[in-house]
Amino acid sequence: MDRNQKIIKTSFLGIGVNVLLSILKLVVGTISGSIAITLDAVNNLSDALSSVITIIGTKIAGKEPDKKHPFGYGRVEYISASIIAVLVLYAGVTSLIESVKAIIHPEAPSYTAPLLIIVAAAVVIKYVLGRYFVRVGRSVDSGSLIASGKEANLDALVSLSTLAAALIYLKWNVSLEAWLGAIISILMIRTGVEMLRETVSRLLGERPTLEKAGQLRRVIGSFPDVSGVYDLVIHNYGPDSLIGSVHIEVPDYMRADALDGLMREIVEKVAVECGVRLTGISVYGRNTNHNEAEEIEQTIRGKLLSTPHVIQMHGFYLNEEKKQIQFDVVVDFDTSNRRQIFDDAIAGIRAMYPDYTIQAILDPDTSD
Repeated sequence: MDRNQKIIKTSFLGIGVNVLLSILKLVVGTISGSIAITLDAVNNLSDALSSVITIIGTKIAGKEPDKKHPFGYGRVEYISASIIAVLVLYAGVTSLIESVKAIIHPEAPSYTAPLLIIVAAAVVIKYVLGRYFVRVGRSVDSGSLIASGKEANLDALVSLSTLAAALIYLKWNVSLEAWLGAIISILMIRTGVEMLRETVSRLLGERPTLEKAGQLRRVIGSFPDVSGVYDLVIHNYGPDSLIGSVHIEVPDYMRADALDGLMREIVEKVAVECGVRLTGISVYGRNTNHNEAEEIEQTIRGKLLSTPHVIQMHGFYLNEEKKQIQFDVVVDFDTSNRRQIFDDAIAGIRAMYPDYTIQAILDPDTSD
């Protein structure tokens, strides 16, 4: 079973379970007069809707690339996860409003053993379903399934709090249902915000993980002619579609035909071993016939790396014929004045080597 089929099959299971639980809870809520159970039934319907959204999103995301969208439709999955996060937020806000109303105007519920047994069974079912959704979602990297699983776990917590409130009421005649509902609603709102933040972040474009960046550097750096791997960028166009670019440092004597063959081999190996399609490989030349180049490079590197917030220098090349030194500098994003730090550092380098033209570029800190 491929990834999309697994997501769709899991989502259909969620629809069936949630519709059944919603019907049962509506009956229980109506008979007992419990606002919490009735709201829980509505939440189950929203869970079923989440699964429908996941199925639709997966179907669209699975479409083949076309002229208008050459990188495919994979990011639709992140949009689906964002919609589910909004549903969780809406459910949390709605539940909080109803809970506050119940606190202000309390009504005595009526519980019976069979009704409580149904609620207890719903807790177990929703918890198991939520864990299953999260596990499958992580195994196939589906943000929508993970979001649906978190929503199901929240519903299990809501049902558990309702059950606890019912038992307290039956034993001590103290109704805490509305207060527990308010607390759970706040947790739902918090979870919805976190889910939305996560999916929006992926849509905006995130820094590659340390593990993924390290994997690519190891694979690319395994080629004998590559002495450095820099400026790694990975664009996420969906869980199955990672597009990247990179700079490599190679000896300055390499011919175009040798470079062409090397880059083709790198593209193929990275695709197979890392699951990333490299659409661009740029080249830094490394001095091989200039005796002073290495000494000058180390001096400049030491000077730059002693500057606060400068975290890397790369792409060094000395052209003695043109009296030109070129390199790139990476300044940490954590500082607010990156350009000023860069300008001051380069001014210091120009003062050290007044006979040379210094060509330096401020690179973004795109990966670890």
